[in-house]
Amino acid sequence: MCAAREGRCGRRQRALLCCVLVAAWEAARGQLRYSVPEELPKGSFVGDVAKDLALELAALGAGGARVVSQGRTQYFALHASSGHLVTTERIDREQLCRLLEKCVLRCELIVEGEMKVYAIEVEITDINDNTPSFGEGQIELRTNEMAVIGMRYALRRAHDPDMGTNSLQSYTLSGDEHFSLSVQAGADGEKRPELVLAKALDREEAAFHELLLRASDGGDPARTGTARIRVAVLDANDNAPAFSQAVYTVRVPEDVPVGSTLLRVTATDPDDGTNADVKYLFQEVLEQISNTFHIEPKTGAISLVRNLDFEEADFYEFLVQAHDGGGLSDDAKITVSVTDVNDNAPEISVRSALSEISEDAAPGTVVALLHVQDRDSGANGEVRCSLGEGVPFRLERALDDYYSVVTARELDRERASEYNVTVRAADGGSPALRSGAVLALRVLDVNDNAPVFAEARYSARLPENNAEGALVLTVRAWDADWGQNARVRYRLREGRLRGAPLSSYVSVQAETGALYALRSFDYEEVREVELWVRAEDGGAPPLSSNVSVRLLIADENDNAPQVLYPPAAPGPGPGSGAGVGAWGSASGAWSWAGVELAPRSAEPGALVAKAGAALRGVPASHFVGIDGVRAFLRSYSHDVSLTADSRKSQLRCAGGSCCDTLPARPPPDEAAPLRGEDAAAHRAAEPDGLPQAQPNPDWRFSQTQRPGTSGSQNGEEGGAWPNNQFDTEMLQAMILASANEAADVNATLGGGTGTMGLSARYGPQFTLQHVPDYRQNVYIPGSTATLSNAAGKRDAKPSGGNKKKSGKKEKK
Repeated sequence: MCAAREGRCGRRQRALLCCVLVAAWEAARGQLRYSVPEELPKGSFVGDVAKDLALELAALGAGGARVVSQGRTQYFALHASSGHLVTTERIDREQLCRLLEKCVLRCELIVEGEMKVYAIEVEITDINDNTPSFGEGQIELRTNEMAVIGMRYALRRAHDPDMGTNSLQSYTLSGDEHFSLSVQAGADGEKRPELVLAKALDREEAAFHELLLRASDGGDPARTGTARIRVAVLDANDNAPAFSQAVYTVRVPEDVPVGSTLLRVTATDPDDGTNADVKYLFQEVLEQISNTFHIEPKTGAISLVRNLDFEEADFYEFLVQAHDGGGLSDDAKITVSVTDVNDNAPEISVRSALSEISEDAAPGTVVALLHVQDRDSGANGEVRCSLGEGVPFRLERALDDYYSVVTARELDRERASEYNVTVRAADGGSPALRSGAVLALRVLDVNDNAPVFAEARYSARLPENNAEGALVLTVRAWDADWGQNARVRYRLREGRLRGAPLSSYVSVQAETGALYALRSFDYEEVREVELWVRAEDGGAPPLSSNVSVRLLIADENDNAPQVLYPPAAPGPGPGSGAGVGAWGSASGAWSWAGVELAPRSAEPGALVAKAGAALRGVPASHFVGIDGVRAFLRSYSHDVSLTADSRKSQLRCAGGSCCDTLPARPPPDEAAPLRGEDAAAHRAAEPDGLPQAQPNPDWRFSQTQRPGTSGSQNGEEGGAWPNNQFDTEMLQAMILASANEAADVNATLGGGTGTMGLSARYGPQFTLQHVPDYRQNVYIPGSTATLSNAAGKRDAKPSGGNKKKSGKKEKK
């Protein structure tokens, strides 16, 4: 027995070695084929996948490759360390491939790193692991003692699920000389055993006959199944039942309801009584048949006891037997064909997929590998796949039922930072069944956008004498990228201003873009500042953009007029001055102080300037243009005095003659204080809380009435003030001549000598491009009065302080 066992083990090993063969590897299609016997233990070797596909073991390890099967059970796996394909379950060929001559299992090898798939076919070869079986251990037969020699009795066939030589091959009978065995070959090639009466029966001699039927297969060693036959001898019944047809065929859809009658078989017996009582039964009691169908013994109706599934089994074949009360019988074949119904929606399996992709990925980059199948057949199993609209991806067929989702064009994270790609599958049924799967994909940012400023250029006005560190303006730039690539920092582009680095004048806050003044600007030194601000993102390499910023320095009245001529010298008291030239150093050009001209008490027609009074009665033409100045200077001579506080300057003018166009005004009660100690005493006598009057916008000159160069910035306006050196020198000569004449008149009246004129230092340099303090800075210092272009509309009263000071002066 031990020798026999060792022989069986050796033969099994030789069979295993012979069956594990690689049939072919179709390199172009990426397919592998292997062959292994059934019933191998778990973990058995199937094939060397790594060697056959020329794959590196490092690429297969750490989850780099895996084997997937279409069914619910995974029968194979990949051994990562060796690259071998091994079994994961014990495989029963008869269970997987019933009624099939060739049993092939299919699986796929997915290589994650390479995004490739390889098809693998494994043929499961049969081994002789099943013994022929008759279903039941005993067969009961009845026959009449009048049965003639040669009468045949159909016997139950043995069933062997093995294939080829391992299947059922022969029957043998033993046990009684009255019967012999005859084996008939059916139309389908199956062997059907029949019991043949070889010798006449005598019930009185033997009421029962015991026989032994053996069924053997062709395996090595062969397997044998047995069934005991018990033949009961009855009284005469000379007619056996007969079916109306030898084969019954029916086609039913797989969704037929449980309990439905599929067909009805009929057999007739011409005998009478119990010999004509026909009953029906399944000749072969197979589990699959008995669990699916039921036959009514009296009527022969075959009904359905469980749901059919075309994908599980599409064809059934079995035998039905009809026997009468006398023990005679007949049999018929039943074939049931199951037709497919579109009851399975397509199944989408994501075998491999990316969760994120860079926006600069090239078109055609694979982002997912999908497997699509439909368990239905024919048109119901034909699957059409598509992607949702408006996504930059497309489907490409990879292998059989595999599809690759690839990029159709370049991605742009600034337009869409993530995608939910819907893959839809629809079969060819009517109506079609559909399914879908969603792939979530995040787009990674690439630094492909430079910062963009909110404005094309920036400008701001900054008043002079600003505080150091004052906020000038804030520039803003945005970057459409994300994360570090969108982080914007600001800095100045280097330059120089008045010989010093630009960064010593202004600075920009790197994070916010706020521009600060590092110095206090002086309008008389710097009128405007042109600079560039750069915005740079945090990418690698970084992207940047520039914007122009223009700072305009606004003038303020921070410089008082200065007396240029006559120079200060010891002599008679105030009032001896004749002509005054006022230079406003705040703007670097002439500034004019507002004055009021009134008749001087010494002579009829003489005019005296009084602080706090409005300029009345003098036409605007006397102050505008060369002709107006000439006419004005021909008519009047002037006395001038300024207080020590230049912001409260006062002017007194005395003319030797007067034209009729200037109406006379009675002189004030007291003369205005002059420059010197009396002026200082006058300031000390003023109330502490008396505010200085601010300019009233109603007095401002029109475009043609501006007395100073503030009215003509670029020489384009219609004012008559001189705009070239020749006219300036003419005006200077006329003013000097008029000043000398006024000095002569003052000398005859007992006043001090003096000359009104312009300093030679400033005369030739007087140009329109050098603008004085703006006209809003020209007002009557120390007065609440407002200049008026219309004569006689306003009369301003001199302040009490001035009167008081004048009284002191007269006492002197």
